[in-house]
Amino acid sequence: MFLTDIGGIRPSQREMAARLAAAGYTVLMPNIFYRTGHAPMFDFPMKLGDERTTKRFAELSGPLTPEALEHDAPAFVDFLAVHESTSAGPMGVVGYCYSGALAMRTAAARPEHIAAAASFHGGRLYTDDPASPHLLLPRIKARLYFGHAIQDKSMPQEAIDGLNRALETWGGRYESEVYEGAHHSWTVPDSPVYNQAQADRAFEKLTQLFGETLS
Repeated sequence: MFLTDIGGIRPSQREMAARLAAAGYTVLMPNIFYRTGHAPMFDFPMKLGDERTTKRFAELSGPLTPEALEHDAPAFVDFLAVHESTSAGPMGVVGYCYSGALAMRTAAARPEHIAAAASFHGGRLYTDDPASPHLLLPRIKARLYFGHAIQDKSMPQEAIDGLNRALETWGGRYESEVYEGAHHSWTVPDSPVYNQAQADRAFEKLTQLFGETLS
C-alpha cells in the first residue's frame, strides 16, 4: 500500500508507486482524501505557508479522524488481499509526510496482515495528543522503519527522541534514522527540496524492508 502525501494522487506519486511496482510488488495507491474529492486534490500550485494552500490542507486532513482511518485501513487491506494481482501472504505499507502516521494506523488496524510499515519524513508521529500514532505501538506487529527529515517542524528532534523511546519500550523490530541534509518532503520528485541521492537511499531502505518481510 502506497499512501500519498497531503498533495494526493498526482504524477510524482504515481512515479514513486510505479518504481515500487517495478521492484516486483502489486501496489495499491488509494485516494486517502476521498471524503473531500477526487484527484487532483489541488487546482493551484501548492506553496507551503500560503493561505490558500494552508486552507486546502485543512480541508483534506480534517475528515481523516482516527475513527475514519480505523474504517478505511481495513477496507484498503481487504481490497488488496483479494485482488487478482496479489498472492497470499503478508503486506507492507508506506506513507510519506502526512501519511507516515497513516501507515502506522494501518499496521495497527490490521496487524495480522501488515508485516512491514515505513514512514518517510512523517509528521506528528509523536505528540501529546491522546490520539498520537505512537500510542498505537502495542497493537502493531509489523517491522517498522522511520526515515526522518532534518529541521522538520512537523517532527522536531524532541519528537524523534520521544518516538525512539517509545519504540524501544515497544520492543518490536524497527529502525529510526535522520537523513543527513534531507528536508521535509525530500523523497518527492515535485518537491522544491527533492534530494535525489537521499531519495534513492530511502527507496533502497524501503525495498530492503519489504524484501526481508514480505517474501
